[in-house]
Amino acid sequence: MNKGLVVNGISASYDKKRVLHNVSFSAPMNGVTAIVGPNGCGKSTLLRVISRIIAPTEGEVFLDGVSLLSLTRTDSAKRVAYLPQSRNTSDIRVSSLVLHGRFPYTGYPRKYREEDYVKVENALRKMGIEDKKDQLVSSLSGGERQKVYIAMCLVQETDVLLFDEPTTFLDISRQFKLLDEAKKLAKEGKCVVIVLHDIIQALETADNMVVMDEGRVVMEDTPSSVYDSGILEKVFSLRINKESSHYYYSRKDDENTFHHP
Repeated sequence: MNKGLVVNGISASYDKKRVLHNVSFSAPMNGVTAIVGPNGCGKSTLLRVISRIIAPTEGEVFLDGVSLLSLTRTDSAKRVAYLPQSRNTSDIRVSSLVLHGRFPYTGYPRKYREEDYVKVENALRKMGIEDKKDQLVSSLSGGERQKVYIAMCLVQETDVLLFDEPTTFLDISRQFKLLDEAKKLAKEGKCVVIVLHDIIQALETADNMVVMDEGRVVMEDTPSSVYDSGILEKVFSLRINKESSHYYYSRKDDENTFHHP
């Protein structure tokens, strides 16, 4: 039995257009899997399929050998949490929004228990925003809002966390802190799948790396093997160099380099 997330031959369409073509990859537990690729290559659609928002036309998604697509949506939501790239900003208190992450564990109408409120407090503390709990989400900065939504994923208490470009709206220091948090979550036993637009961050954060292009997986391997293959230069038309354990970009048309911050 495979321990972790296994995507097997997924094809999917969005707005009647074929977006994913026979996509397969594995994302282990206790690890960070980074998905990279040019804009429009299907990364976000892939996460939406795994999270059951979009139904695939072909293929299956397994977690620890169990088909996620065969579960009820409630049971699936107990296994997989999804942070989309863009969300509506709500005029709701921070603690109330984070509490929505407990929805798979409540009946209808929702009746929250004391333990649900405790989990919300713990998640807010983990993200360093416990002092914002009584503020409106709409009053927060972009980075603070991102932390609120991540806290909402955490209280869902799932085995798998899907993050679609979670560093959006964060300054560079907070980006690194968030990626460090993703690595900590993986070490705690989570399967973290994260779409990143910054290839350097993906190379330096991930345990496993998936490269997509035009709706297909063109390579899946360790970051070092992906780098050594040269596939990133082909897909992104840029040069990536490595010194010691650090990577940096350089222009592909000349030898003048510019270092990643």
